[in-house]
Parts: sequence; structure tokens; C-alpha cells
Amino acid sequence: MAATKQDRRLREERLGFRVDEPTKALIERAAQLERRKLTDFCMTALTDAARRTIAEHETIVLSDRDRAVFFDTLVNPPAPNERLQRAFAEHQRRVVR
Repeated sequence: MAATKQDRRLREERLGFRVDEPTKALIERAAQLERRKLTDFCMTALTDAARRTIAEHETIVLSDRDRAVFFDTLVNPPAPNERLQRAFAEHQRRVVR
């Protein structure tokens, strides 16, 4: 299947790095076992690793106790204290409708 113009446009950027011989051999072997081109194998592996890393850093894991406190506060929020009321008043004063 020929690459479309859009496919070529999406792969304009380059990444270049050096690896030692055993690492290259390992990656080439893995690509061969999956019957994939080396570039395709590396792109998939790097993209998957990047997505996992981002997800790990953007995901909050709560304990059962923390989850219960969080949802209880959402369902039954505390009354606004004086400082929050002043902040709302200041916001109303500054925002032009």
C-alpha cells in the first residue's frame, strides 16, 4: 500500500540516536520476530513507552479512604468560608459581564 501525502507529512520529523551493537541486535531481533520493519517496531515501542510515561505522571491514584473523602466532599461540599466568599466577591468585581 502506497503512503499517502498525509502519511508522509506526519512523518517529517526525525529522531536520531546511537546505540551499542548488542542493543541494536536485540531490537532488530525483536522486530524480526514480529515481522515488522525496524523503524515501525521502534516507532511503536517508543510511542507506547511515551504514552505510558505520560499516563503515569498524569494519573492520580487514591487510596480507598482518600477516594471516599474526595467523593463525599463533592456530594456534600462544606459551606464557603470567609476567605472564599471574599474571593468570589473580588471575582465578581473584576469580571465584566
